[in-house]
Parts: sequence; structure tokens; C-alpha cells
Amino acid sequence: MADRMLPDGVSPQLDGDTQGPWGERPVVLKFGGTSVGKFAPEIAQICLLLRAAFDAARPDSIDYKNIISKLQEEHIYAATCIVSPKIFQRFQADIVTEFEELSQVLESMPKTNVIDPQSEDRVISVGEKLSSRLLAALLEDRGIPSQYIDLSDIIHFPVPERLSQKFYQDLSSAFSQHLLSCKDRVPVITGFFGRIPGGLVNILGRGYSDLCAALVAVGLQATELQVWKEVDGVFTADPRKVPTARLLPRLTPHEAGELTFYGSEVIHNLTLQQCVPRIPIRIKNVLRPYSAGTVIQPDEDSNDASPTTANKKDPYKTLRPKRPTAVTVKHQITVVNVHSNRKVDSPIFLAQICTILSNYNLAVDLFEKNECHVSLAMHSKTNPNYLGTVTPGREDGKYPQIQDTDLKDAVRELEEYGVVDVVQGMAILSLIGMGLKRSVGIAGRFFTALGDNDINIEMISQGASEISIACVIEEREALRALTVVHSELFTYLD
Repeated sequence: MADRMLPDGVSPQLDGDTQGPWGERPVVLKFGGTSVGKFAPEIAQICLLLRAAFDAARPDSIDYKNIISKLQEEHIYAATCIVSPKIFQRFQADIVTEFEELSQVLESMPKTNVIDPQSEDRVISVGEKLSSRLLAALLEDRGIPSQYIDLSDIIHFPVPERLSQKFYQDLSSAFSQHLLSCKDRVPVITGFFGRIPGGLVNILGRGYSDLCAALVAVGLQATELQVWKEVDGVFTADPRKVPTARLLPRLTPHEAGELTFYGSEVIHNLTLQQCVPRIPIRIKNVLRPYSAGTVIQPDEDSNDASPTTANKKDPYKTLRPKRPTAVTVKHQITVVNVHSNRKVDSPIFLAQICTILSNYNLAVDLFEKNECHVSLAMHSKTNPNYLGTVTPGREDGKYPQIQDTDLKDAVRELEEYGVVDVVQGMAILSLIGMGLKRSVGIAGRFFTALGDNDINIEMISQGASEISIACVIEEREALRALTVVHSELFTYLD
């Protein structure tokens, strides 16, 4: 992946009266690896890099050298569209240097058949460096002064074990100071921004490049951050599954966060936290650049800074029915039901369950309880041979219906507090929109639409969030549920 920052005529007011080289305020553009124009080949490149890394970790193996040689040839061939011989030769030399450094990394890896997180980060980051170098060369070739910026060695300050806001502020400041050295040239930036304890990909996930772009935008006090994808923006439902889905011109940060949590993958949550409300985020389509896209920005009328007080004068005032913002589905959900054996008091029962989940680092999407029963819905890979409800039994100490090792071990411990059954092959259907909790009639129409179409509900959650209503249904009914709810609440709602 790579992040690109292009000027918008004039650039940022930085510290005090210090101005950046691009004028008053720039626009930061972030392009993912699939947006650079390679699509499937870009994914293949990552797979080949990881394959080379795994091969280098095996004793007495030299196959990774052939993989590196092949990748180098492909990248040099991809640059044949560069017209200027001078720029092409410089790019070719840079590519050779990158692959020489990669070879040294692979050769120095321990021959243990295992890749540590830091080595994995260094190998994957090579793909971003190659893409960024190519784009910088193409811009130069077309008369746009540019400069390739590698952020992989930007961290020269203490990194805490748990990444704090101060760490992100220090990182943003380091980015802005580094980019000022570009003067009037357009920086082309790698999304990978250095080594941290536990590994960047392992700790932050693949959304780290979105976070990097956000920190660059904050450091430069950008006009806005544009995240370029292969879709026009955010829709009322997945347009690939619901043809009548409509493009949303605007989202509040809380709505975007809920949609991301419940499966729509709008934007990395840390990206929202760093940018909003100071810098709006716009989702745009790299294949349709003139489309306005979807902008994520606080709604002043609804006081989005605090979604629980959307109506300042009367926070308990109910709203007339209105269209929600979107409906989404989160797949591969497993429900774990724990029926207390009443050997411990209710508060201790709940506390022990939370402790077990925390010990195994298990994230719960939905949580429902009463005095002697707890239901937990969480994202987990599903074993297709064990769909539906299965009561775990100690068959040689194994739970074949559960693929996640941590979840399997947690279920074993949960059995000490009661009877446990596991329901697999489920999905979470969520309705998202500001003020849903006080919108009379919306919840009724949501559940009625499902009931009228014989779609059974395993679990319901409303109240924890004012802007979402969620329920667990069978995975095989997810597409039909998405369609009927969208028709009822988006297409035909008065």
C-alpha cells in the first residue's frame, strides 16, 4: 500500500506562523495497493513476498531467491511506460537496491520455519515501497515534481507497550517535520511507518495505512483526508448485494464507526479518532474521480460529538419515524450461550465470564444476559461440518465445531460455571442511524420485516448504542434479510 499527498494549491499553517511549502492547507490523498492500478497482481505480489519470507525461514532453502528475481523483473517491466530514459534508469536502480536490501533481510532470518512479526512487517512493507517509487517516477515523468518518502525508519522516540494518544501525536509531528523537507515537491509516502513492539500489522491490522494518512493529515493540518477506494463511497447497503442501495453523501463519525464495526469496513476506527472533528474524511472512487463520494464529518445539528445528547433541549424527546442511515451484515458469527449452574452468585458469574474472555483476548460483538444466562456473539471462523447449535462435549478433550483455538480453550473454562452451547453459522444484521433509539416505529418495522419473511432471530441488542439496532440471524438468511430490511426501511418508508 502507499499513501500519496498532493497539494490543493496552498498548504498548512503549522506551528505558529510557520507555513508549509504547499501554501496554506493541503489535501491528503490515500490510495490503497489495489487502487494503484494492479488489483489482482498487487495481491499476488504480497503473497509472493510472504512466500519468499516463509521459504527463507526454512533451513537449506534458496527458492526465495528465484521469487525475488521474478518480482524485480516484473516491477522493472511495469515501469516501461516511463518515457524519460533518465527517470527510468533512476527508478530501475532504486528497484534493484530495494530488492538487494530485501535479500539481505531474508538471508538474515532465523531458519526456524517461523516468521516473527517484525520480519513480516519488513517484508510486507517492500510492496508499499515499490508501489510508491513507481508512482513518484510516473509523476516526475509527467512533469509533476515529486519525492519518494520512506517512513519505515521514522520512529526515533520511545514506543510504549500500549500505543497511546501521545505516541500518535509524536508520530504525527515527526511526519510533518519530515514532509517539510520536500519543499515544493509532492511527497509520495509509504503507508508503513516503522517497527513497533509486536509488529505493526499484528497490532494495528491492515488498516495501519489509513491511520498513517490520518496522522499525516493532522500533522499538516490538511483541508481534508481523501481515502480512495474502488467504490463511489458509502451506501445504504452493500450495492453488490442490494441493487437499490443509494450513495450516502454524508456520514457522521459515529455512524461510520458503527458501520465499520458491524462489517462494512468504511474506515479504520483509529483514523476516525485522529482526524475528526478537525479534518473531514472523504471516501472517493479511483475509477470515478469526479464523483463527490461520501464525506465523514460531524453533524452540528445533531451534536455528533456526543451521540447520547442529540437533542440538547430535550434529550428524551422522541423523533418521528425517519429513514435510518444504512443496514449492514457482519458474517462468520458464533454465539456462545452459558447457562449458570448457580454455584456462584450472579455478579461473580458475570465477572468470571468477562475475566475468561479477557484472558483469551476475545472480542464480543453483542452481549446479552439475565441473572442466570449469558449470550455472547463474536466473530469466529465457522466449521461447515458443525452448523447450527452444538453442545460441546468432552470428546477426547476436543471441540471439533470450534476452529478458533482461543475460543475453544475459553469454552472449556466456561463449562466450569454452567452448561455451554455453541451456535455457529450465524450473522449480525445491524441498522445504523443517528437518533434511532428515540425514533418511534423504526425498531418495530425492522423486526416486523424479518418476521413477515420468516427470518428467525437468535439474539437482539438495542440500548447499548443510541445509533444502532442489531440482531443475530442465521448466516444462510443474511442476504435475504438485508434485502427485505432495505426494501422496508429505505425504499418504501414514507
